Amino acid sequence: MELHLTLIFNGLATGMLIFLLAAGLSLIFGLMSVLNFAHGALFMFGAYMGTWVYILIGGWNSPWGNLNFFVGMIAAALIGVVLGYLVERFTVRQVYGNHLRQILITTGVMLVVAELVKVFWGPNLIRVVQPEFLQGHFLVGDVRLTYYRVFIILFSTMILILLLFMLKKSKIGVVVRAGVENSQMVQALGINIRKVFTLVFIFGTMLACIGGYMWGPFQGQVNPGMGLDLMLIAFIVVAIGGLGSVAGSAIAAVLVGLSEAYMAYYFPPGSLAVNMLIMAAVLLIKPTGLLGAGR
Repeated sequence: MELHLTLIFNGLATGMLIFLLAAGLSLIFGLMSVLNFAHGALFMFGAYMGTWVYILIGGWNSPWGNLNFFVGMIAAALIGVVLGYLVERFTVRQVYGNHLRQILITTGVMLVVAELVKVFWGPNLIRVVQPEFLQGHFLVGDVRLTYYRVFIILFSTMILILLLFMLKKSKIGVVVRAGVENSQMVQALGINIRKVFTLVFIFGTMLACIGGYMWGPFQGQVNPGMGLDLMLIAFIVVAIGGLGSVAGSAIAAVLVGLSEAYMAYYFPPGSLAVNMLIMAAVLLIKPTGLLGAGR
């Protein structure tokens, strides 16, 4: 019983971290109909930038190590804002409504960003240590819960609540949803829908960069191949959850995280295959995904 509870806890932590990576993709892909193949490279760049700042200011060895962790997170968020604006303004904005061109141009951005990572930080992995206040574990019964995984679950849940509130209750959420349904009508009301879409793209990229940064301590390292590896998982989550559905992405991410945890314990080589089978089964039963709405 303890084994299954531990695997469920680990799967939930993994799933909520994957949700951070996939939430931005869900917003960009589902709400704006943009196939952003550069998303994986962007959260990899955010991971490297945040980790580099974290180490530069003293990292885990500094007396301010705990504060340094959050400074690194802020650095990752800021680079996400910058990258999101640059990518949307100078590449994606030119190909709205054309999926083939979106694939080509964002694939090009992905290759450029991946090479920039190697130019700035080299081709080797960088070791990342969790901050002191998130190291260690505590026991709930016979189940060992690590502090960092608990932090991931709480932080990602907070982001999920924020996103749901923003999309369902806030004015910008109403504008975004209305702009997706009829952008010309929203534009006629005096709202610059392109500027709103730019903000959505920036916010999605910022979430990806924060998620990439948090992935480093989770795995104990960042490396130039992490973007491509996690990009496929993020697309699987978005497809299972349903385009544009943040809640659907959260449910799908937890489902994928649980399958990852169980397969990592029982049969590690089958992790990706199982996730692909889950996606295929969901799409066969409900082509729009778990909570996706048909258009």
